[in-house]
Amino acid sequence: MRGKAFVFCARIRYNIAMSTYKIITYGCQMNVHESEKVAGLLEARGITECTEGVPDVVVFNTCCIRDNAERKAIGQIGRFKQLKKDNPGAVIAVVGCMTQQDGAGLALRKKFPFIDIVLGTSNIEKIGDLVADALTTHSKHVEIDDDPRPAIVEDVPYYRTSGTNAWINIMYGCNNFCTYCVVPYVRGRERSRRREDILAEFEKALSDGYKEVTLLGQNVNSYGNDRADGYGFAALLEDLAKYSGDHRIRFMTSHPKDMDERVIDIVAQSPNICNNIHLPLQSGSDKILKLMNRRYTRDDYLSIIDKIRAKMPDCGITTDLMVGFPYEEEEDFEDTLDMVRRVGWSNAFTFVYSPRRGTPAASMPQVPAEVSKRRIMKLIAEQNAVTRRLSDGYVGGVFKVLCEDVVEKDGKRLLCGRTDSGRMVTFDGPEGLVGEFCDIKVTRSQSASLFGTRV
Repeated sequence: MRGKAFVFCARIRYNIAMSTYKIITYGCQMNVHESEKVAGLLEARGITECTEGVPDVVVFNTCCIRDNAERKAIGQIGRFKQLKKDNPGAVIAVVGCMTQQDGAGLALRKKFPFIDIVLGTSNIEKIGDLVADALTTHSKHVEIDDDPRPAIVEDVPYYRTSGTNAWINIMYGCNNFCTYCVVPYVRGRERSRRREDILAEFEKALSDGYKEVTLLGQNVNSYGNDRADGYGFAALLEDLAKYSGDHRIRFMTSHPKDMDERVIDIVAQSPNICNNIHLPLQSGSDKILKLMNRRYTRDDYLSIIDKIRAKMPDCGITTDLMVGFPYEEEEDFEDTLDMVRRVGWSNAFTFVYSPRRGTPAASMPQVPAEVSKRRIMKLIAEQNAVTRRLSDGYVGGVFKVLCEDVVEKDGKRLLCGRTDSGRMVTFDGPEGLVGEFCDIKVTRSQSASLFGTRV
């Protein structure tokens, strides 16, 4: 679907160079990084971030992976009706996954006529021009590209907002079609960026002073599968590992079916690549994994964990776990709890299954909400017990931590940062250490939280 409304008669003509923007972001790290692109495109037009007062431009970067994220976005958008009423010249834009769903863009404009711009996931690079147009002419735009393999647009300006970390997309889209997931429908099929473009962006991030770079993709370890040159994720990691200097590399997200031993070897052998792997399991039941179309078994997953542990005993492994998927019975849920105990994830992002329109799982028999609620609480308690035990194992150890931010704790301003394995540590020190590496001795733990002192 493609569309653009006609230009409306302008009541107020803004001085674009004096306009300000606010971006409200929902969802994953991919969306956070795309909001940096939105900010870069607006900044390139002379529109600056609103730090006080009422913005002239509000951009909602939406998510529809789970029902809760979509509901939050819709509720928040509705609250901006008054802003538009008080300031008719303001511009409201909605972009991201939610708008890319079939028919959703036009339905959103119908529900909220005060919205000026609606863009799909592959149209975001147009936002600078369209916002400038809307500010000066009050034009309305709906542009949603339905091409499943949209071209990758390079040289989009970024306005990085993630502190010491620089996000770098290495690929877009997904070919997996898990039965619960809308990503292939709203993000399109897998498209890998060129090696030269990734390396150039990586070099730029290092030259700009970033101490940490996180490689992003819906499934990073299938990078290169759509290319004919045989250059894949392991080769990319090898190239990035050749860069010397005091920095480190993370990546997410990995799919278990594509996690090969060569990638594990490279991570284990490369001092600048963090021993920290996010490997979503989703369910510990082979029956449920098959219904999800995950294309691995629990034994396959445990085999990967064994290989990681053999080469990186201290690797921080995290995961995603879902309860309440259609047909999940008590024994299936117990299989998931068993995997929590057996694997020992340092952290798990836990969710109740949320039906998504247009996915195969949405038409399957649904588990009662009260059953899912009971299971998620039990799952969280089980994982918390594992996390507490693993946290206790850090006490007394000294770890290299990248200081990321300043936090308020008990009325004190403290610093926080992550270990190589991805665990957050809070410690005392001057704010000038933000962006620097520090050696921290962990002195105590509290559930998932670690506390320490500089050494």
